[in-house]
Amino acid sequence: MKSTTALLVSVILCATAARAETAIDAIAAHKHMGVATCSSSVCHGASQPFRDSDIAQNEFAIWQEFDPHAKAYQILAQPRSQAIARKLGLGDATKAKVCLDCHADNVPAGDRGERFQISDGVGCEACHGGAQLWLNSHADRKVTHADNLAKGMYATADPVKRAQLCLSCHMGEKERMITHRIMGAGHPRLSFELDTFTWLKPHYKITANWIKRKGEWNGVRDWAVGQGVAAENLLDLLVDPKTGWQGIFPELVLFNCQACHKLMKDNSWGPRQGTGLGPGVVRLNDANLVTFRYALAPVDKSAAQRVFEQTRALHQATTQSRDATFAAARNLRGTLESILPKVSAYDYGATSLNPILDAMLADARNGEFRDYAAAEQAAMASESIVLAFENDGKLDKAMAASLHVKLDALYATVKDEDRYSMTPFVAALKDLRAAAP
Repeated sequence: MKSTTALLVSVILCATAARAETAIDAIAAHKHMGVATCSSSVCHGASQPFRDSDIAQNEFAIWQEFDPHAKAYQILAQPRSQAIARKLGLGDATKAKVCLDCHADNVPAGDRGERFQISDGVGCEACHGGAQLWLNSHADRKVTHADNLAKGMYATADPVKRAQLCLSCHMGEKERMITHRIMGAGHPRLSFELDTFTWLKPHYKITANWIKRKGEWNGVRDWAVGQGVAAENLLDLLVDPKTGWQGIFPELVLFNCQACHKLMKDNSWGPRQGTGLGPGVVRLNDANLVTFRYALAPVDKSAAQRVFEQTRALHQATTQSRDATFAAARNLRGTLESILPKVSAYDYGATSLNPILDAMLADARNGEFRDYAAAEQAAMASESIVLAFENDGKLDKAMAASLHVKLDALYATVKDEDRYSMTPFVAALKDLRAAAP
């Protein structure tokens, strides 16, 4: 009987693996049992961390109180959300699939366990995968993390997989497209950076036990991977005929917001070598492509130059034809795909940090931060680097304090997208670079 059951489970897992082509597929591969199955006081719902445990066990309490994902469904009932849904003709936002796909764990009704509630928002299994096969086994100390992954737990510790999952909502992908129409109806502009957002409201800590189970953590590497995956995602959306084109227009959410959304009396246009485009040309939002080049600076300078040239070629192609744009996008996508494994395997140690800052500063001096989105990404990248300096023990107390002051000044220049100016941003970045070890 046991061998028959084991064979059946193996067949289910193999079939699932065959069809789990995206992060969304992987998350939905098995039944979602509901947040309530994780929140008991002897599981992840303890009020205090357990002693002598590899897992703190109070993750649910932290998630419920501090994590915005826990409130994601509740946002849909607010007047602003209801107004957006009404403008789009969606009816009640708390019932519209396009809203629920990212504001809740919106698996099909047949894949929901008895204790599942859509009102739990972006709950445990929305990120960790349907727990149908691993809910009980993952509490057994004899069961390894690898065993749980084989049963459908999503590998959130893998930066590539985590980026793919997070970006499916925080950027959008072809199954969850955050369109220009949704933005036009009032949805906030999306902005995401993997390392920064991972640590905004964490419900866990990187400890020796965590590293033993899941491997070494490196924040700068996670930032680098996040930029690469986001850039790939942009290109995938651009070349997809269902998501990249709406009537006679391309999907404008893939383009730079500030290229159009500015005061008509604004005469601040200036050239950007990374695009080669003149004034009045709608340009792609290439922020992640720009910052991915900085991630490549200590890894492969020739690859960084190749990404620069192919990104510029893509910008140029958008003024020629749809076919030329798609060809340039696919060419660049192939380059990113070949480079990303090297980036994800690279040890972003202390010696890699200054080359990243130097590449960033060189672009700043060449006017590459005229666009707000790239400056915003560069500010978040700078935070990852400052924290890496600290973690590597390169800063004494006074240096750390000084560097954080410089970092705060840099963030202040991108606080308001409507008031962004390149000149103070570049000055703040120069100050930060000068203060770095």
